[in-house]
Amino acid sequence: MKYLAIALSLLSLPLCAETDSSLSTTPESRTQKWWMPRHQEKLEQKKNLGDVQLVFIGDSITHAWENKGKEVWAKEYAPYKALNLGYSGDRTENVLWRIENGEVDGISPKAIVMMIGTNNAGHRDEPSEQTADGIKAILDLLEKKQPETKILLLGIFPRGTTPEDPKRKLIDGTNKIIETYADNKRVFYLNINNVFLEEDGTLSKQVMKDLLHPNPDQYQVWADAIRPLLQKLME
Repeated sequence: MKYLAIALSLLSLPLCAETDSSLSTTPESRTQKWWMPRHQEKLEQKKNLGDVQLVFIGDSITHAWENKGKEVWAKEYAPYKALNLGYSGDRTENVLWRIENGEVDGISPKAIVMMIGTNNAGHRDEPSEQTADGIKAILDLLEKKQPETKILLLGIFPRGTTPEDPKRKLIDGTNKIIETYADNKRVFYLNINNVFLEEDGTLSKQVMKDLLHPNPDQYQVWADAIRPLLQKLME
């Protein structure tokens, strides 16, 4: 009877995979004092920009177009009245909440550049499949919100010194999955990680000082790497 009781109690527990997956796919806002004001600011900025033709969606790496990449942004993307929807620390569920709550409503951009997921791996060592589920949920929501907009889905940038870094492995696993989401009609996948890495796959602090966020000069490298495909999507 003792073992039967233990077995029954185990059956009553939620499956970890199912619970964890719900974290990445269930829209969720954040409690940091700056986060909701930024959301309101972006809703206003979207109105003030007028005819927004290009949107970037992401986390701190995208957010930093407003500081480390400011000059490159002004040259490369401001002519498109581009809107930066990058929020430091965001995971897939936070992007889902933001999109559900109006951040791409009322505009008709030609293209959206999206990269999200490094914090899913970094904050909770989330399995690659579950992060990919969150990214797929975002793509599905964007299809409902912006069915005519082309989406440039970027592979999550590398992190950690070597290819053996545990979080790098999680990211590489996610990238292999999300590559399959591209239909080359509405969703286009591009992995530019090679422009940041040495030939042996190592990541230098000359490229990313903290082995996660690109250094200021790398924002031009990023822009150069996506320009050929992005220009086609903007036609």
